[in-house]
Amino acid sequence: MEENKSNQLVKGALLLTLAGLISKILSAGYRIPLQNLTGDVGFYIYQQVYPFLGIAMMLSLYGFPQAISKIIIEIKKEGKRLSFTSFYIPIFSILFIVNGVFFVFLFLFAHPLSNLIGDPNLASTYQFASFTFLLVPFTALLRGVFQGNLYMKPTAYSQIGEQLIRVFFIIMAAILIANQVFDIYIIGNAAVIASLTGAIIAIIILFIFLFFKKPISFSSHPIPWSLYVKTLLIFGVVATLNHMTLLVIQFADSLTLVSGLVDFGLTTTEAMEVKGVFDRGQPLIQIGTVLGSSFALALIPSISKEKLQHQKGEFYFYIRSALLFSFYLAFAAMIGLIVILPEINILLFKDGKETFALQILVMSLFLSSLAITASSILQGLGYIKRTASLIVIMFILKGLLNLWLVPLFGLIGGSVATVISLLGLLVIVLIDIERNLPELHFLKSIKWITLIKSSLSMIIFLIAANLFIQDHFLENRFHLFLYVMVVVVIGASIFLYTLIRGKALSERQLSLLPKASWFIRIYKGGKHNGKN
Repeated sequence: MEENKSNQLVKGALLLTLAGLISKILSAGYRIPLQNLTGDVGFYIYQQVYPFLGIAMMLSLYGFPQAISKIIIEIKKEGKRLSFTSFYIPIFSILFIVNGVFFVFLFLFAHPLSNLIGDPNLASTYQFASFTFLLVPFTALLRGVFQGNLYMKPTAYSQIGEQLIRVFFIIMAAILIANQVFDIYIIGNAAVIASLTGAIIAIIILFIFLFFKKPISFSSHPIPWSLYVKTLLIFGVVATLNHMTLLVIQFADSLTLVSGLVDFGLTTTEAMEVKGVFDRGQPLIQIGTVLGSSFALALIPSISKEKLQHQKGEFYFYIRSALLFSFYLAFAAMIGLIVILPEINILLFKDGKETFALQILVMSLFLSSLAITASSILQGLGYIKRTASLIVIMFILKGLLNLWLVPLFGLIGGSVATVISLLGLLVIVLIDIERNLPELHFLKSIKWITLIKSSLSMIIFLIAANLFIQDHFLENRFHLFLYVMVVVVIGASIFLYTLIRGKALSERQLSLLPKASWFIRIYKGGKHNGKN
């Protein structure tokens, strides 16, 4: 019985990981046509409202559902069922009050907030965006109920359905704006409409599952208000923060970057456009972070202090492997992207504006991937409040650095502020991991010489390819697309081949990869340099 429950939990976790991966790719991918259609100013407007929409989505997808599933576990321990009057109504009421506070705050302070940001035109969009919080109680409650019953399909399907609808509406609005049917500021309202419609679709999907599963009892028992309120307010908000590493960076930029660029000497209109250029880095970082952390996170088993005590060898192996995969993949993505960013910038966004600032910003891809993986390990060990507080500190640090560096150095200052903030987060979480897992020795397990050789091999190839290609060939975006695809595939292959031949990963670690036999064949063909 316990084994079946464990298998169900693992399968459910993998399904949610896959759904999250698809959603993240969609979320990063649609930003590129959005910028192409609406330009840098349109992209700036979208990115100014996105953090608020993102917070609502994180609350409905991660924070509150996790808190509710935690409550359900406690209820089941007492042998009780999910009562309509003693569970559903109280939980929904608390969720509605909490999200109602978010709604009222954003609606009432939309004008002062838009003035603080430096763009009063966004006030009505912020007021409109506040309504997204009113749908959070519905999606969060239903997802939490299903997850608490170890039934992950409703959450996964509703997440993908919600994201597909959002993407569709945003791209349709962008096409209409590109054809001058609507004013460019409509893209902000369109983003809100897309989020509201996506949430409604998610609610419909969840209610369909609810109709067939009917996890509802009409019995009655005393309502443990203190448990409900404490878990939802503390655990729910904390769990949300732990999924918002990249979002809080964007939030800090939306609050401080435009005003900082005006202090740097740009006009307000120029600052908005330059902020839109800066936001080009977000989809690149997001896709790179998905590459660098998602597979690593999937390797992390359901870790706990109990598992550490009883299965220490296996525990350390999986944790070390997850960190190493994240480190190597994210480092390769960062180095490769920095080298070919001039071509990527033109290919994806039609021009090469602010390439140097974006190259600095891309360094955060590596830092965020490793920080997210390491933070997830700490959360599994029970340090949920600790990691959440570190993310809040990172947000404050990023905002303060923006206020200091952007007026002095412009967009480069914003990029440096992001890198320093994420570096600070990464250093602290790695120190915490080493302190709590003294036998992990993660940094010592990295094959630094092999990593340097692999990186240099890839860099030399990418530079050589750029030198030999004719400039006029790259003037055509289709030709540029072919060139980028070819050099990315070959460059990544060179890096992986050199890394594996250099024994940077053990044979057992390679066996965890898809198509493991290919990698193991390469591994055995190389000279043995010691074990991991």
